[in-house]
Amino acid sequence: MVKVGEYKVAGMYQGGFSTLDPNKYSPSGVYTGYRIPSGQLGAPTKPDTANQIAQVHMLLNQGIIPIEIGALNPEVFDQIPKQHFKEINRMTKLTGAKISVHAPLIEASGIGEQGYTESARLLAENQLLDVVQKSAEASDTGGMSITIHGAAKIPGTEYKIIQEGKDKGKKVEEKLFVVNRETGKLSAAFEEEQKFLPGTKDWKKGIIHTPREQIDLLNSTEWDNSISQLMHHKEDAEARIHENLPLVPMELVKTLYEHPEKARLLEPTQRAAYSRLVAADQFLKDTSQSLSSLFNKAYKFGTDEDKAKLRGASEQFETDLKKGGYLLGKAEAMENLLTTLKEMEPQAYQPVEDFAIDKSATTFANVAFKAFDKLKDKAPNINVENFFPGTAFSHGKELDKLIVAARNKFVEQAVAKGYSKSTAEEKAQELIGVTLDVGHLNIVRKHGFKDKDILKEVEEIAKHVKHVHLTDNFGYSDSHLPPGMGNVPIKDILARLEQEGFEGSKIIEAGGFVQQFGVSPLPYTLEAFGSQMYGADSPYWNQTVGLQQNYPGGFGQMLPQTNYNLRGGGFSQLPLELGGSKQGQGQEMGKAA
Repeated sequence: MVKVGEYKVAGMYQGGFSTLDPNKYSPSGVYTGYRIPSGQLGAPTKPDTANQIAQVHMLLNQGIIPIEIGALNPEVFDQIPKQHFKEINRMTKLTGAKISVHAPLIEASGIGEQGYTESARLLAENQLLDVVQKSAEASDTGGMSITIHGAAKIPGTEYKIIQEGKDKGKKVEEKLFVVNRETGKLSAAFEEEQKFLPGTKDWKKGIIHTPREQIDLLNSTEWDNSISQLMHHKEDAEARIHENLPLVPMELVKTLYEHPEKARLLEPTQRAAYSRLVAADQFLKDTSQSLSSLFNKAYKFGTDEDKAKLRGASEQFETDLKKGGYLLGKAEAMENLLTTLKEMEPQAYQPVEDFAIDKSATTFANVAFKAFDKLKDKAPNINVENFFPGTAFSHGKELDKLIVAARNKFVEQAVAKGYSKSTAEEKAQELIGVTLDVGHLNIVRKHGFKDKDILKEVEEIAKHVKHVHLTDNFGYSDSHLPPGMGNVPIKDILARLEQEGFEGSKIIEAGGFVQQFGVSPLPYTLEAFGSQMYGADSPYWNQTVGLQQNYPGGFGQMLPQTNYNLRGGGFSQLPLELGGSKQGQGQEMGKAA
C-alpha cells in the first residue's frame, strides 16, 4: 500500500477473493441477499406489441423459463390471434417454459370519467372474460396466473406517515377521493384541512379536520339541509291550511274532494278559500314526492338499523294517511316521517374505494367463476395487482378487502350453480389472489413511508399473494430498474412471502433500464438474486468478481505475462483506469478461475 499524504492506494488491481463466503460480494453492488434459482426468475414480453410469439421466442433464446406475455392496451391485446396463444403453448412445452399473462388495462369497477354505470362494468367484465378465455389456450395445466390491475383508471386513498409529535410513525389518510353514490360521479378530493373556529384552543395549529371527517360533515350538512327544506315546505303549506280551513269546514272539503264540480256552488269567499286549500294540498303533494326521494336515499345508503326503522316508519306513514289523509292529516303524517328521517344520516358521499369494492369484486368474481365453470381444472388464476399509490386498492388494507369480497361473491355464485360450499370456498381461495408489484408499493416512500411501513403493507396481503413482479426504484416513480439498483426492500418482502409459503413465479420488470441503457437486465438480475451459474455446487452469479478480474476498460489478458508487466513494468504499464496507458489488462497471476 502506498501513502501520499492522506491519499491511500491499496490493492492496485482487483485480484480475486475467497469464495468461502458467497454472501459477501457483488461486482455491481446489486446483490439483494436473497437467493432465487434462475429457473424461478422470469421476464415479461414487450407490452406494446401484438406479436407476442416473436417476443416469447426472444426470451426463450436467453434461457428464461417463466415468461409473462400480454399487452397493456386493450386494442393491441385484441389484435393477438387466438391461434398465437396455442402456438405459445406448444413453444413452452418444447422448452419447459412457464407462461403467465398480464391483462390489458381495463377498469373493472365500471367507473369512468362520467362516473359509474352498470353497462360500463358489464363491458369491462366481458372484455376481461375474453382476455382470460383466450389466454387460457397458452397453458394446458391450469393455475396459470393472469394479472389484472385492481384499478386501472380511478383514484384511491392516499396515505402519509406522520413525521413528528405524539403520533409520529402513524399511518393516516392524506387524501380521499369521493363518489356520489346517487349519481355514480366522482367528486372533488378531500385533504386534511386546518380550520380556525370558535372554541379553538391552539391558535397556531387550529383544528385539524381529516378527510374522512370532512366527508362525514358533507353527508350530515347535505342531509340536514334537505330535511330542513322539506320541513319548511310542509310548514308553509300547513300555515295556508290553518288560515283557510275555518272558511271551508272539513266535512265540506271531503265532499269537494270527492265531487270537485260542486265547488262552483260555493260563495265567492269560500270558493277563494277552497282554491287556496287546493293549492296548499298540491304543495303538500309536491313535498311528498321529495319526501319519497329522501326516503329512498335514506334506505339505499343507510345502515341495517336505519333500514329496519324506515320499514316501521313506512307502515306508520300509511296508517296515518288512512286515518286522516286530508290536508292537516296528511301534513301530520309527513311530519312524523320527516322526524324519523332527521335522525338518520345516509352516506350518499363515500370514499371511492368503499364504493368501488362491490363493483370490482363483482367483476373479478364473475370472470373467475365463469372461467372455472367452463374450464374446470384448466382454469387460470385471476390475480389482482396493486397499482400506483394514489389509485384505488394500491394499499394492503383495501386490496385485502377486495380479494375477500371477490372470493365471497365467487362462493355465492358457485353454490347457486350447484357446487358444494366446501368446493366453492376451496376454488375461490385457489383462483382469486394477488399479484404483488414491489415497485408500485415502494412509491409510498414519497409520503414518508419507511421499510417497516412497506412491510406492514405486505403483511396485509401476504396470504393472498400468488404472483410477484420484481422491479426497483427510489420511491418516487416507477422507474423499472433491475432488482438491487434502488431502495425497494426486496429481501425482506420476499422473506415475508416465503413465510406464508409463496412459491410462485417472480417476473422481473426492468423495461425502464433497458430503454435507457440498451442492455439486458438479465446478468444484473442473476447477480441480484445470487443465482447459481450452472447446477448444484457451482459458483453464484454474485461471485463473478472472483472468477474473472479486470477493469471496466476491457476483459484483460488471461496470461501470466500481464502479471509480470504490472509487477515490474513501471507506472506506464498500468491500465488506463489507474493512470497508465494499457487497455484493461489487469489480471494477477494465481487469481484467475
